[in-house]
Amino acid sequence: MEAFIKAVEIFALITGVAYVVAEILQKNWMWVVGIVTGVACSVSFGIQQLWASMGLNIYYVFMSVWGLWQWRKDSGKISADGEKAIHLSRLGWKGLLWSIMAFVILTAALVLLLEKLGDPLSLNDASVTVLSAIATVWLVKSYPGQWILWIIADILSTLLCARSGMVWMTVLYVAYTLSAVYGLYHWLKNGRYIE
Repeated sequence: MEAFIKAVEIFALITGVAYVVAEILQKNWMWVVGIVTGVACSVSFGIQQLWASMGLNIYYVFMSVWGLWQWRKDSGKISADGEKAIHLSRLGWKGLLWSIMAFVILTAALVLLLEKLGDPLSLNDASVTVLSAIATVWLVKSYPGQWILWIIADILSTLLCARSGMVWMTVLYVAYTLSAVYGLYHWLKNGRYIE
């Protein structure tokens, strides 16, 4: 069983790195890789009984379908002039307020549920899950601030995986954290807002 777990984690590491590179470059094929990575990560987290992180990766699989559709639609708005720019959208104060409220309420509710399920790291697992879910919606909408949420979520995920003894998943989340820092820079430098 340990060889299987290690193989799944290494596979998730490889596909996860490909995913984040495509995310930084805003390539639509990222969403297809996201499906594969989401399945691998959900299996890995499920084996560790980190239920919220497992559920989050199942959520990523479904969000990848929406993300592919949304990005294809948005990229058509700015590439009509032949330029292949990164398309960005603005997050309004209402969206920010809703995101903050969702984070607080959903994290509290998820902690209670995870404690009943015996999740050994319920607060860490719940906060990463809710923060990542919000960041994914922001990613689909092409809000550059999604990178800040990913930096925070990836640092917390690194700690979660390290505390759970998931070596290859820890490496993956360190790579995600560094990539998110670069992604923020890249999107702000090369992005163009669509209206």
